[in-house]
Amino acid sequence: MEFVSEKMDTCTKEQLKLYQNWFTSVDSDRDGRLTANDATEFFAMSHLTKPELKQVWAIADTKRQGYLGLKEFITAMQLISLAQEGHELTSSLLRSTVYLETLSPPYMEGLDAFLENRSAVLNGNSETNGNTQPQPPPKSLFSTKSKKKNQTSLPAVTSVIDGLKRLYNEKLKPLEATYRFNDFVSPFLTSSDFDAKPMVMLLGQYSTGKTTFIKHLLQCNYPGAHIGPEPTTDRFIVVMSGPDERSIPGNTIAVHAELPFTGLNTFGGSFLSKFECSQLPHPLLENITFVDTPGVLSGEKQRTQRSYDFTGVISWFAAKCDVILLLFDPHKLDISDEFKRVISSLRGHDDKIRVVLNKADQVDTQQLMRVYGALMWSLGKVLNTPEVSRVYIGSFNDKPVNEAAIGPVGKELFEKEQDDLLLDLIDIPKKACDRRINEFVKRARDAKIHAYIISQLKKEMPAVMGKAKAQRKLVDNLEKVFEKVQKEYHLPAGDFPSVEHFREVLSRYSIDDFEKLKPKMIQAVDDMVSYDIPELLKSFRNLYG
Repeated sequence: MEFVSEKMDTCTKEQLKLYQNWFTSVDSDRDGRLTANDATEFFAMSHLTKPELKQVWAIADTKRQGYLGLKEFITAMQLISLAQEGHELTSSLLRSTVYLETLSPPYMEGLDAFLENRSAVLNGNSETNGNTQPQPPPKSLFSTKSKKKNQTSLPAVTSVIDGLKRLYNEKLKPLEATYRFNDFVSPFLTSSDFDAKPMVMLLGQYSTGKTTFIKHLLQCNYPGAHIGPEPTTDRFIVVMSGPDERSIPGNTIAVHAELPFTGLNTFGGSFLSKFECSQLPHPLLENITFVDTPGVLSGEKQRTQRSYDFTGVISWFAAKCDVILLLFDPHKLDISDEFKRVISSLRGHDDKIRVVLNKADQVDTQQLMRVYGALMWSLGKVLNTPEVSRVYIGSFNDKPVNEAAIGPVGKELFEKEQDDLLLDLIDIPKKACDRRINEFVKRARDAKIHAYIISQLKKEMPAVMGKAKAQRKLVDNLEKVFEKVQKEYHLPAGDFPSVEHFREVLSRYSIDDFEKLKPKMIQAVDDMVSYDIPELLKSFRNLYG
């Protein structure tokens, strides 16, 4: 599995040093991010046409972050060189090292004068009469009726993700805090939640090949990986990039501010003792983090209660992950009660789910047709949706396909299915920024609905007498409150939270302590969704149109 952005190893040491020098000179604020304002003048020196430069930026900024890091800058330089040699620019062009091994740096007209001028500016030689010219504060991207006193002290927004962070802290988080969204639905977002790499979670009953699937993608073992016919993975293991191979205990990971797992502290020590992080240096893990989960219990094992809220943990990871792989074994198609609860907890994340029928070469072609039909029938009942989920069929391990069982046609099918799934996984980093925006907007709508529900409950509480009785009545008739809010604000029923979960959390609070509806906060979030986010995306779109 190869990612286009990983091109530093195709450069010679001399070229890498040269590109680093160019990048440092062009990066005016030295934040390691080359924005459109920085790149426009430099890229124009290549004398490529606007459509060619548009394609260069689109391929280099494959994650759609709105800026280029050093790796992406090197990719852009290689693309410019290829374009100057007459090649048609496509993303597949960079997957071949044939051109890259003999590729020279691009010709940039006026480069020496440009670098000399930038060096003088960056070294502070652009002072007038001994005094440095003051720089104007960065213009705010976001709508606001009143200028905050500390607005100019905020760091300039240099990427879409930075913009989302500021929007969250300035407009969405105050609404969440006021109506305790963090207690009812989801903990507050931290900076690490925005900066985290895309995550892929694997779910399935024991011995469906979850750990083997990860090893197959990595083409190597990783710390904490155990494989066997019985439940061998007894804990949640996050497989991520690191400087060396090591396992880090769950309690340590949960307090690491730079990692997006601090929210797992709410599940207590019993869970954290069953949680660990496996780190190793690997090019794939520089783009994706995998979450290996314990096998879902079935049969008699379901009677053994776990020491933590397993379904709750799955739901937490589901909200953070970009893709959820449901793995099935041809010999284990029965969906247990615990598996039903787990799949039900994925409600609202249907677009993330991919179904994988693994170990499919253990049955012949006729049996495979029956197994596929039975799986679709079982999933239709559990997912409770009229749409048919895409099911990838294959045998995702390092062993050769059992051609004796499936025949040459089956082997070709498996190879095509595996290629489709791998292409789906390769696209994850490219879609990560879009996914962040999608999840952010969804969270904003959830927070608004939550605020309407809480304020409606507060509104229906008596002013003086009979508060305890009124609260019991409201909790018991929560469905009616939801219906009232839905009709009053014209909201879709599918966007409302689970009544049972809401009732369970609500029972721990006094409704009288809740806040009344604050229209200004609601309006700020509406402005954020309808104006600020589109403006943010417009500011960091492809600078060539």
